[in-house]
Amino acid sequence: MKDFKKPEPTSAELEVLSILWERQPLPVKEIHEKLAEKKGVGYTTTLKIMQNMTSKGLLKRELRGKSHFYFTADEKEETRQNLLNKFLDTAFAGSASTLVMQLLGNKKTSLKELEEIRKVIEQMENDRQK
Repeated sequence: MKDFKKPEPTSAELEVLSILWERQPLPVKEIHEKLAEKKGVGYTTTLKIMQNMTSKGLLKRELRGKSHFYFTADEKEETRQNLLNKFLDTAFAGSASTLVMQLLGNKKTSLKELEEIRKVIEQMENDRQK
């Protein structure tokens, strides 16, 4: 039996998803206004991206009055996990340690982030010892 593969959002689609994860559902007009602030895209471009996303199963929509309101098909964490798993497999041959070492080696990690990472590692170690 073949596994159902989740569609992978493009970078433009990720921007739409990010807007919706902050507040959803939203009509095309509001999503377009937020995208236009960042990227200067036209309304029809935004609409087409969202129609494609709906066809791919990334978005769902419902009719409210005369407007279609859009919301994400998946939660933010599920989408992030799917993207990270693919990235890990393709760019780092599935090695989480290589990914983390590369990431931490880029010198952009703050001391606060390092402390948060330490706490996560400690929690994972404690969970495994139980």
